Amino acid sequence: MELLRNNTMCQVKSIVFVAAVILGLSSCDYNRKTTGWEYFRDMAHSPAYESYTPNPNFPDGKTMQAPVEGTIPRELMPYPYQKNDQDRILAATTLVNHLETTQENLFRGKEKYGIYCSVCHGEQGDGKGNLFTSGKFPFPPGNLLSAKMRVNPESDIYHVITVGFGIMAAHGSMIPPDDRWRISMYIKRELQKQP
Repeated sequence: MELLRNNTMCQVKSIVFVAAVILGLSSCDYNRKTTGWEYFRDMAHSPAYESYTPNPNFPDGKTMQAPVEGTIPRELMPYPYQKNDQDRILAATTLVNHLETTQENLFRGKEKYGIYCSVCHGEQGDGKGNLFTSGKFPFPPGNLLSAKMRVNPESDIYHVITVGFGIMAAHGSMIPPDDRWRISMYIKRELQKQP
């Protein structure tokens, strides 16, 4: 009787061991493209359409739709002036910097100038930025220390940063309006040493 019980216990242990081995081996997945078990399939595989995929829910069949006509992104005010000589003169005479000349604003202006402007116009504003002096760009950038630039108001610099001038591209989409004013302030107060 004892022998039969030991024999049965040995068979049970063998079955449990074999089941554990089979379960362990079946849980090994050699497919590195999946994460394994999925408990919530709708969370692992989004039912949403990806940005550039076809979408039958819209008349044009595109998932990514253009913004509603007449709307603007939050915190973005439309700029009323274009990249032409008439609008440059108009912007220079009508726009007003609403920021106070403080050390904090000048420091931020210097910081943003270093990021966006110095590569072309140079650290000193003399038009000898690395992009030009390295020979990678054949056209000399504007010298911000020239007599012509010293006469131009801050609002003119703001306008040129916003819409560009000549071969200089517009930076209005990259630099928020207050930072454009701070850069203009830094150029006038620090680089050109004007009060």
